[in-house]
Amino acid sequence: MAYDEGMTKPENSAGGKESFWLANEAAHIREEPDTKPAYDLEERTARFGEAIIDFAKKVPVGPLTRRIINQLVGAGTSVGANYDEADDAVSKKEFLKCIGTCKKEARESKHFLRMAACAVPELKSEARELWLEAQGIALNLREDLEERKREMTKREPRIFRHSPFVLSSSFVIRHSSF
Repeated sequence: MAYDEGMTKPENSAGGKESFWLANEAAHIREEPDTKPAYDLEERTARFGEAIIDFAKKVPVGPLTRRIINQLVGAGTSVGANYDEADDAVSKKEFLKCIGTCKKEARESKHFLRMAACAVPELKSEARELWLEAQGIALNLREDLEERKREMTKREPRIFRHSPFVLSSSFVIRHSSF
C-alpha cells in the first residue's frame, strides 16, 4: 500500500494537535505505535480502507458513478471494521461470522473496483492496484477462516470419571443434497 508511516504519526510534518484540523493537508490517525509488523491484518485492512477513500475522492461524481462510489467506500471500509469486530468477538462462532463478513466485503470491494475502472478508464491502473490488495486481504482472511474452523473441529475427547467409556464431544453434521 501507499502508506508507510507509523500508526500514531500523522502523514504531514506540521505536528501538534492543530495539524489534524488543517484543511489542505490530510493526516492519517493511527491507534498504536509503529511496532507492529507490516503483515498485521488489522493495520492492513485499515490502510486498505484509507486507500479506498482516497481513490473514491478521485472518481468524478455523476449519475453513473455515484452508486459505485457509495458501494465501494462502504465495502472497502467495512473490511477493517468487521475485522476489528472479529477481534473483539466473545465466542468462536461470532469470530468466524465476522471474519466471513470481512471476506465477503473484500470480495465486494473487488467487484466495485472493477466497476469503477470500467466507469472511469483513466483510473484503471490505480483501481487494479487496489483490486490486487483486496484479493490479497481476501486470501489471508480465507486462510485465517479455514485455520480457525480446523481448530474448532479438533477437540479432545471427554473422559468421564465414573464411566469406562470415552465419549467424543465433537460430531459431524452431514448435509444431503435434495
